Amino acid sequence: MHLPSDQPRPSIYYNYRVFQPWLPSANSQAQHAPVVIVGAGPAGLVTALELARLGVRSVVLSAELQVSQGSRAIVFTRRSMEILQQVGVAQRITDHGLPWRFGNSFYRGQKVFRLEAPHDPNDRFFPMINIQQQYLEEYLLEACQDSPLIDLRWGNKAVEVTQTDRDAQVVVDTPEGTYPLQADWVVAADGGRSEIRSAMKLPMEGASYEGFFVIADIRIDLPYPTERLAFFDPDWNPGNTILMHREPHGIWRIDYQLPADETPEQALHPASLKARIDAQLAMIGLAGTPWEMDWNSVYSARTLTLPDFVHGRVIFTGDAAHLLPIFGVRGANTAFQDAQSLGWHLGLVVKGLAGKALLANHSTERVGAAREIIDEAGKSTRFMAPPSAGFRWLRDAVLSLSLSQEFVRPLYHWRTSRPHEYTHSALNSVGDDNALFTCGPAHGAPPKNVRLGPNDFLLDHLGGGFDLLYFTDALALPHPLLAVINATRAKGVPLNVLAIGANLAVSGADTCLPDADGHIRQLYGVPAHGAAYLLRPDQHVCARWLTLDATRLQAALHTALPQ
Repeated sequence: MHLPSDQPRPSIYYNYRVFQPWLPSANSQAQHAPVVIVGAGPAGLVTALELARLGVRSVVLSAELQVSQGSRAIVFTRRSMEILQQVGVAQRITDHGLPWRFGNSFYRGQKVFRLEAPHDPNDRFFPMINIQQQYLEEYLLEACQDSPLIDLRWGNKAVEVTQTDRDAQVVVDTPEGTYPLQADWVVAADGGRSEIRSAMKLPMEGASYEGFFVIADIRIDLPYPTERLAFFDPDWNPGNTILMHREPHGIWRIDYQLPADETPEQALHPASLKARIDAQLAMIGLAGTPWEMDWNSVYSARTLTLPDFVHGRVIFTGDAAHLLPIFGVRGANTAFQDAQSLGWHLGLVVKGLAGKALLANHSTERVGAAREIIDEAGKSTRFMAPPSAGFRWLRDAVLSLSLSQEFVRPLYHWRTSRPHEYTHSALNSVGDDNALFTCGPAHGAPPKNVRLGPNDFLLDHLGGGFDLLYFTDALALPHPLLAVINATRAKGVPLNVLAIGANLAVSGADTCLPDADGHIRQLYGVPAHGAAYLLRPDQHVCARWLTLDATRLQAALHTALPQ
């Protein structure tokens, strides 16, 4: 019998709410769902919300009765905010988070590198925003509670998953005992220690780096703006790296590598934590500044991924599918991209609009993304925490030279998480004009946002299905093209048409966006006579044309929805 704690987790800034467990005796309806999602962290919740946007019902199982303990993921990228806007929580994060765009690296008391992340008027969101994961989960949970298609079950722990070619059976344990839950598909979003992955004996590929790192969240008043601070080879922790981030509610994150002679158990002892934090404060000239501990943890840097995320009727996502070091804010930000991708791929398969080949495409794309991130994260990890004497010698040479030589300082760049481009996706049209464009987002790229007004952006008008961006000055869509659009919609495929350019309404379009100064055309590389883009439900480009007719649109849709 599963008995989750009903005591609120301790925190000096966040008030934990304890939910009532979902009990089978009080809910006697048939226990079947098209999708069962195991895990109510960011990856699981975003997957549920994306499925709901496509009209697909899901059951989300949370073994706990409250959101996660500690701040955990705290830095979210612009692309993550664009994804979170699609599921309705970006504004709340903007209202309560701390945006930033600068990062600073220090060595021997000298600032040796300052990163400035790009930000221009066409960006609705800052490059980064800091907010604790508890708040993010709270906002996502409230969005789930507002959806009649999401059944969130607190205190329900998946203890066994079996499957056939047609469905899966989940045994769920609760405070009143177990019950069976049948699913067409199971999404394993149960985190880095995934019990489902372990039970299925699925090996991960990649590397684990030696050494451990402490995360300590403290309440303290420091005279620094919201910018990333990195300190290399400090006197109190020689050879290692310390990171600092400001969080909302007067909290600061201090992240440091353990000295070689300290175990994780020793590192989390209050005396050790106090000595390390006091030493860091002294190093930055703030010795004696009072502080209060909120939460701490130890982690190791790992770059691991499953070679396939789809195993029969079970699909892995987020940390259950891969383990990435936090350097470059890759963990939760990668999970959002996983969940967005999985939501629309699985949603269209559940609705019978595509075959299992679409799920294979999801796995291929996201495994490719994980491997790209692993390559980038490995470089950052080897610089932050050199795994061998050779790497340490090279890193120390960079540190030394950076005091006087400008050319080596860009090597401090931590290769921040960025959206993966599905350049070679099987869903990209092979008969379009992608190669003929001179600029604009190409095959597999996410869209470029464009400011349309004081609080109006192009991405505000996208999402929930395929989007056809049709650049035209005409007052109506061609009849053959409109026939393909209507036939596609008649099959149940969500397809939104945006006419861009004309100052008057365009017959056949769902939305008309004037482009009097040609600003949108310029950013999308559209010539004077017009062009078109087809975006997938995750807004990545799957086709673009200098000239579009009904046959070419039908071919692109056929490619993007393999049967």
